[in-house]
Amino acid sequence: MHRARTGAVVGAACLLALAVLPADPQRPAPAATPAASRIRWGPCPGQPVPDGMRCGSLAVPLDHADPAKGTIDLALASIPASGPRAQRLGSLLLNFGGPGAPGVEGLAADAKAFADLGERYDLVSFDPRGVGRSAPVTCGGSMAPDPGAARGDAAAQLAALRAVVERCERASGRVLPYIGTVHVSRDMDLIRRALGEAKLNYLGFSYGTRLGAVYAAQYPHRVGRMVLDGVDTLVETLTEQALVSAEGQQRALENFLAWCTRRAEGCVYGTNTRAAKERADSLVAYLDVHPLVDADGAVFTGQHAVTAIAAALYSRTSWPALADALARVERHDDPTGLLRLATPAEGVPADLEAEPDPDPAPVPMDNAEAAMAAVNCADDPDRGSDKAAPAVVERRIAGLRDRFRQASRIFGPRQLGTVLACYGRPAGTDFLRKIDHPGAPRMLLIGTRGDPATPYRWTEETAQRLGSAVVLDYKGDGHTAYTASACVRAYADAFLVDGELASGTRSCPGVE
Repeated sequence: MHRARTGAVVGAACLLALAVLPADPQRPAPAATPAASRIRWGPCPGQPVPDGMRCGSLAVPLDHADPAKGTIDLALASIPASGPRAQRLGSLLLNFGGPGAPGVEGLAADAKAFADLGERYDLVSFDPRGVGRSAPVTCGGSMAPDPGAARGDAAAQLAALRAVVERCERASGRVLPYIGTVHVSRDMDLIRRALGEAKLNYLGFSYGTRLGAVYAAQYPHRVGRMVLDGVDTLVETLTEQALVSAEGQQRALENFLAWCTRRAEGCVYGTNTRAAKERADSLVAYLDVHPLVDADGAVFTGQHAVTAIAAALYSRTSWPALADALARVERHDDPTGLLRLATPAEGVPADLEAEPDPDPAPVPMDNAEAAMAAVNCADDPDRGSDKAAPAVVERRIAGLRDRFRQASRIFGPRQLGTVLACYGRPAGTDFLRKIDHPGAPRMLLIGTRGDPATPYRWTEETAQRLGSAVVLDYKGDGHTAYTASACVRAYADAFLVDGELASGTRSCPGVE
């Protein structure tokens, strides 16, 4: 998958009753210039990989502003270019999204999608710091607060959230204060140097576009050919981002329901789109009060259904499966289809090695969730303070809860949880907000009109802030477009391979 599912699931019952208040922004300290390090290449542990793929590690400073604090190891993977040596263009660094998505695993799973680029480039990806095998952060198994706190007063609920942060700090150790996009972009420049590249050629998806934009702002003269697909915002607060995501997911759901009600095979919700929306809302509300329980005692709630629906909306190719899954749960109280959408099976492509090397250090189960919260909070200066009186916070959250519910009865509460996960954490950086025409060379930004996670207007806004971007307008659905549209892929590959990039906004039609 190239997409990051925006919105970590964080103790839903407690989180719906809390609030955030602005915190003072902090600028990151200037980075020192560390000594060059080499990538140590070898076999890939713990997973099947495509033929020829190798894995490695690169030591980078824990604190780029103070290298004396020691180093951490970043996990990398590379697939050598398959074409003639004389035609090779060096390395192309990929980031598949997140925050919280491991790049090594992503490259192993999706190598075929980039086979054309892989003829000319060595395909390289990495686990950003705090993610996967790169000093992974964890909250000791879960970010959920004490369930009893949800029944307490505001002070008890706020204390429960602060306790979660303290648990994350204890479990993650020394790396947690140095998580965030500014730190990762500095790591990317060390990866560039270690690969022997004068400039960074880069393809980033979803959160990977935030990384690319921050890299371009920090190192404008080291940017090579850069393509950003599913473009993130640089200026909106985490609260506004979460609201926009809830609205985007709601629009995507309504697009799906309009398709479903016109479906030749029929739709469980009939032929009226408005009635279908009301019935989908009712399903989630009903399951939250009357969850399904299987023979083994496993519980399936409305929030589990929300997770599955959100996952399916990321790609139009999942719409038929979502329609069938909703029919099964509505007609037979059978959530099997939705469970498959929420947690797709990890199939192993036939061309991957059957016997991976033993896994010496399994990644914590909660790493993706913990890393997403850590990065999003570190990137946002306008976040929760634990100094305000509980009554003030409680009133503020009541207003936020109403706003999120107005954005989407289904997705609003879940997105509010991503905001509340930052309560009690240190103030974030304001670096992203201040990016303004950094002087990087021209790059390609791809936006999708029906994107449920990163709305098209973010593409235009980020292009304006970078000041050197050509926008490609994909008039389709789903999150990111490179693998969904041959037209989009042709534009991106022409730029990455041949340096062809026309001026002005270009467009590609959607898929019906």
